[in-house]
Amino acid sequence: MAPVIENPIVINSPFVEPRQHFVTTTDGQVTGEIAPRRRPSEFFVPVAWPKKASAQLTMDAFGGPTRQQPNEIVNEIRQSVERWRLQDYPHTTSVTRDLLAHWRDEDRERRLFFCQLEAAETAIYLTEAAERLGDTKALNVIRQENQQHNGGLPRFAFKMATGSGKTVLMAMLIAWQALNKAANAQDKRFSDKFLVVTPGITIRDRLRVLIPNDPDSYYRALDIVTPEQLDRLQAATVLITNFHAFLRREKIQAASLTKKVLAGFEDDDRFRETPAEMVRRVCRVFGNAKNIVVLNDEAHHCYAPAPKEVAEEGALDADERTQAKKDLEEARVWLSGVQAVRDKLGVRAVYDLSATPFFLKGSGYAEGTLFPWVVSDFGLMDAIESGIVKIPRVPVSDDSMTGKGPMYRDLWLRVRSALPRKGLRDTPIDGLPVIPKELEGALRSLYADYERSHVEWDAAGMGTPPVFIVVCSNTATSKLVSDWIAGWQKELGNGDQVVVPGNLPLFSNEEDGRFRDRPNTLLVDSAQLDRGDALDPAFRKAAAAEIDQFKREYVTRFPGRSAEDITDEDILREVMNTVGKRGRLGEHIRCVVSVAMLTEGWDANTVTHILGIRAFGTQLLCEQVVGRALRRASYDANADGLFEPEYAEVYGVPFSFLSVSGKGRVKVAKPVRQVRALPERSHLRIEFPRLVGYRYEMPTEHLEATFDASSILQLSTQDVAIKTQVDPIVGQMERHEIDLRDHRIQTVVFAVAKRTLDNHFQDEDGAGRPWLFPQLVRITRRWIDECVTPYKKDGTFEQMLLFAQYSHAAADRIHRAIVAGTRGEKRLIPNLRPYEPIGSTDDVWFETTKTCYETAKSHLNLVPEDSGWESKLAQVLEDMPEVVSYAKNQGLNFKIPYTYEGRAGNYVPDFLIRLRDAASTGDDLLTLVLEVTGEAKKEKQVKVATAEHLWTVAVNNWGGLGRWAFLEVTDPWDAGGLIRAKYVLPSQPSVGGFHSGQPDVSENHDAYLAEAFGE
Repeated sequence: MAPVIENPIVINSPFVEPRQHFVTTTDGQVTGEIAPRRRPSEFFVPVAWPKKASAQLTMDAFGGPTRQQPNEIVNEIRQSVERWRLQDYPHTTSVTRDLLAHWRDEDRERRLFFCQLEAAETAIYLTEAAERLGDTKALNVIRQENQQHNGGLPRFAFKMATGSGKTVLMAMLIAWQALNKAANAQDKRFSDKFLVVTPGITIRDRLRVLIPNDPDSYYRALDIVTPEQLDRLQAATVLITNFHAFLRREKIQAASLTKKVLAGFEDDDRFRETPAEMVRRVCRVFGNAKNIVVLNDEAHHCYAPAPKEVAEEGALDADERTQAKKDLEEARVWLSGVQAVRDKLGVRAVYDLSATPFFLKGSGYAEGTLFPWVVSDFGLMDAIESGIVKIPRVPVSDDSMTGKGPMYRDLWLRVRSALPRKGLRDTPIDGLPVIPKELEGALRSLYADYERSHVEWDAAGMGTPPVFIVVCSNTATSKLVSDWIAGWQKELGNGDQVVVPGNLPLFSNEEDGRFRDRPNTLLVDSAQLDRGDALDPAFRKAAAAEIDQFKREYVTRFPGRSAEDITDEDILREVMNTVGKRGRLGEHIRCVVSVAMLTEGWDANTVTHILGIRAFGTQLLCEQVVGRALRRASYDANADGLFEPEYAEVYGVPFSFLSVSGKGRVKVAKPVRQVRALPERSHLRIEFPRLVGYRYEMPTEHLEATFDASSILQLSTQDVAIKTQVDPIVGQMERHEIDLRDHRIQTVVFAVAKRTLDNHFQDEDGAGRPWLFPQLVRITRRWIDECVTPYKKDGTFEQMLLFAQYSHAAADRIHRAIVAGTRGEKRLIPNLRPYEPIGSTDDVWFETTKTCYETAKSHLNLVPEDSGWESKLAQVLEDMPEVVSYAKNQGLNFKIPYTYEGRAGNYVPDFLIRLRDAASTGDDLLTLVLEVTGEAKKEKQVKVATAEHLWTVAVNNWGGLGRWAFLEVTDPWDAGGLIRAKYVLPSQPSVGGFHSGQPDVSENHDAYLAEAFGE
């Protein structure tokens, strides 16, 4: 028995890399000890008991010291990605860098989980950066594994715990690929055609959120891309299908005997589609497109069995052979289908997503062996420690003192002989439902806890009830259990029928002697629904009452529609998919009795209790079933930035995981509000330019430079250590030294001149001006002689300018000196984005759980409150008659580009305000960029200086959107007075922050920039 772990269980933030973890023993048991570092990626190869010992395994039957395996490639890739991240993502496209900055923005309304970011970063690193950085070991290993296991398909697998956001990751991967392809159609690393393959219809329907123009698409709802990026994303084609579409259909309808005669009684494919014909049918939406990207959801279903000569698995019993045959056939269809797509269309990349990317029983590999092409790992224990999922709790002791473990944990072993073993044909549907006493005890025990949860949820105003799941072995058992729980129909002596109440009142479907209009309990065969098969007649009979009730409710909810328009399968699938969702058909469901495993594709976040009444032969199956209860009900962090723990109670699943004390508190998810532009207020629209940088229009026939104190760059070992001494415990001392003195000074001059040319002397289309290079070499040589060499500190040398940060600083100083020294008219103008250079409040639409201020003068309906002062500032602006309109800069994607220490960034001010100032005449308004400043930091000073002395000057010189100004305030309660004093009072028509846009560059302007940017 594992030790009982006291709170806190959640020990890491979900938004940053885990910094600590619970220690596990060599056999996978979780201890209460916390290690102060991230858990390495590792897995436990399961080793089963001999067949004669038990048909069902417990976690004690898994693992041992020799079976614990580190994921060496995953750990190496993780370290490489971390180094690359700390270096600010070198060797990536500008589109990729924009996306990464957007995803990692800590001020996002919906912050992405670290595990989602790391998985996306891993895909990007392996595609864009690894080879350029010379880091090819992992790529070579993965290629070898793919050659061995997947026929050369370029597969990358991402292991992410259920509930940690695999669908979000798929949206991120699609956006990254498609937007890069839109920016550079010739870049062969990317594609804008995507084939998403799922294991069933349930997931296929749920993944419609990956289609860019879907009303509920994740790209918009979860802010995966900006509004203008979403417009470009519409060009992508996303096809979502279940793998069954890869089955090659019959082309000729003929009797089986006729086909055998024509084929000479030999196996012949001539009557079926060829692989190419199948691909043409499935992928017709791609037209003539080539090299698509494939995303396999729940990809543990897609694999090739081990060759017979290396197969490791032992003998299987009859039931296991049947299941293994089914699994292998599905895996064959899936994998061969993707390979056929590659052969016909070409495949750019295959991204596999699964919480359990392990080989299944009967594959020929040791069951539970990790797919060797896994490149990223964030497992269940990591997700629990970060609070991303509920914590499953299983029985660890009881007072029965019988058997090898708690009665309600190894329940199947105790009840299987007393339950019907076959289908309903051999078991009467009607009659008094009698269940084994051990099963009744488990149901009543777990139900008692559910009753407490139901009361707590109702008191907290959760909106929908918690959900109790029962997973059964076959249709007969599920019918028996459903009748006992929810009620059954009894035949009276006179031929009439009456509905007998169920034994668990909150789950009973009986009301006043008949079935309720809105059933509390749902009986479902999830396997049939997921495959899209017609319901088995026996099951259709068993669930007839529930199906009829749901059809009646469907007609009530959707007037004008006929129940005849939908099949029984459609109605049950709709109910299943909407359990726990307000205003939908399944919102009132409290209990689901499932015939099949319910292992995948069902993402209700209201599940709190699970009871398994079937055999669980592996940890894999245990984790898949428990996964149905892992999704959290609330994603609101506490004051410490952590999620409060939520729990799921699990009986009948032999899953040794955590023994934890305490009970989770019910936390109501905050109400979600939509922040959007109101069409009726379109006259309050604010438009703004979208910049990628700045440039000077100036004479270039003859460049000259005027150096002053701001041009000096001091090299110092205080910033960069040149010599380092290392000393072993024993042995010889060693000295390490950075020695760049072998580089000729002319090499340094050329490098700095090239940096200056690239950074500051491109034309309006972004193209270089190489004819200026000789002049820049001359000026750079002089700058080094006058502004670097005389000011070197001890131990330094000019060749240190080859460091990237020093070279950027040098280019900035040289450029400013050229602007000051070159004669003729000079004009600072903006570099506008080549696509969608103008943004507006029209594009704003997002959801928030924050407190909001209702607006009247804004095109946007609400101002979300982040720090407490936003509502006060909005109130001030509403009360100012000089303010015509305003908008908080959230969801606007209004950014001011700047550089700091050679790194490019984007500054996001707080508000845009349309203002009638002292200089206004008629409709000539001033647009004020307002920043509310908190703690003073060097980088913030650079942002403000850029906004005031670069962005504002450039935009006003351009003049395309009227007059602009920038104002920084420290007290939002005094913002009105500051705005009036600077812009409204006629005695000061033009003051700080507002520039008239005159073409000359003033001496004060240069001095201010020199001071702000680190001189």
